[in-house]
Amino acid sequence: MKTREEALRYGASFQGVYQDMPFRDPNWILMRYGKNRKAFLWTYEYQGQMRINVKVDPEWRDFWRNAFASVIPGYHQNKEHWNTIILDDSIPDEDVKRMIAESYDLVVGKRTFYHMESDIR
Repeated sequence: MKTREEALRYGASFQGVYQDMPFRDPNWILMRYGKNRKAFLWTYEYQGQMRINVKVDPEWRDFWRNAFASVIPGYHQNKEHWNTIILDDSIPDEDVKRMIAESYDLVVGKRTFYHMESDIR
């Protein structure tokens, strides 16, 4: 996954979500869960790189950060509960999707099964 559009398209595939631009800045586009308005996917460009922020269970936070150099503490967010993913194509799409799905699950408050590629066509 290398583009904002890919991340937003995947984020939009979850039930009950909507896209938001809370800062009226086209660089910051979020996906939120409608029932509680919590964001689970932040997209933005920083230092010439497309990045996404995802909520993470603290028990998994360091796993993802240690597994991939392109997963770092959440930019402009609580470093314990958010990771930033640099979309440089160094992380397999399925792992990026899993992190987005886990973020969605955390803001929804229940476990769902993350979407496979065939689910969003």
